[in-house]
Amino acid sequence: MPYRIGQLYMISKHSHEQSDRGEGVEVVQNEPYEDPNHGNGQLTEKRVYLNSKLPSWARAVVPKIFYVTEKAWNYYPYTITGMIFMSNIFLLLQCSFLPKFSIHIETKYEDNKGSNDSIFDKEAKDLEREVCFIDIASDEIPERYYKESEDPKYFKSQKTGRGQLKEGWRETHQPIMCSYKLVTVKFEVWGLQTRVEQFVHKVVRDILLIGHRQAFAWVDEWYDMTMDDVREYEKNMHEKTNIKVCNQHSSTVDEIESHAKARVC
Repeated sequence: MPYRIGQLYMISKHSHEQSDRGEGVEVVQNEPYEDPNHGNGQLTEKRVYLNSKLPSWARAVVPKIFYVTEKAWNYYPYTITGMIFMSNIFLLLQCSFLPKFSIHIETKYEDNKGSNDSIFDKEAKDLEREVCFIDIASDEIPERYYKESEDPKYFKSQKTGRGQLKEGWRETHQPIMCSYKLVTVKFEVWGLQTRVEQFVHKVVRDILLIGHRQAFAWVDEWYDMTMDDVREYEKNMHEKTNIKVCNQHSSTVDEIESHAKARVC
């Protein structure tokens, strides 16, 4: 439960911080959802506007208004008999401009140090996989995102006493859990497939690393929250973030339409 609350808090705050000038995360839908197999969960749909964050070779082939639609079905906790993972999240991204581009992320949680090498054997038995470990304390993040206050090597929680994470922390730190993610990227465009798929995998890895560093470093902000508290916080942050994204986005759309009408005239 603490991880679930921290995750919701981190996603809402991170999205708000990263949204500005018509780019970032617009929340379209966030409501309870019931699945016949997985039970009660949460369905979230977002639009992620990120044109300026793309490399120059990608910006050259996408329109000025470019977004990714993200749909997430979050069943938490979700338990399978014989395994000790706490939840399962299915995440599907579809691109507004490139219909052959998709990202699928499946997440499972277990109370261990990342030692279960077969956790996705059923889901990915026919897929070629590369296993990548993410260390929130030791792995480098892009310089533009670095903040000393969010560095687990230096952060010390006043409420929990956790931190500062030193080399080898995964072998000694308690409590500990691992978030396992199966990331599948498909970009079926000849000449660009390998380059785009490798780029997306790197971006996803950076997002996961930054987000989990922040969830750890913000623990004193969310640790005393209940689920009702974090849902209310999430709702308020979504409204504020949508204002930051949508106002500028609407202006950009109007500008493009005006230019188009001028050219037609």
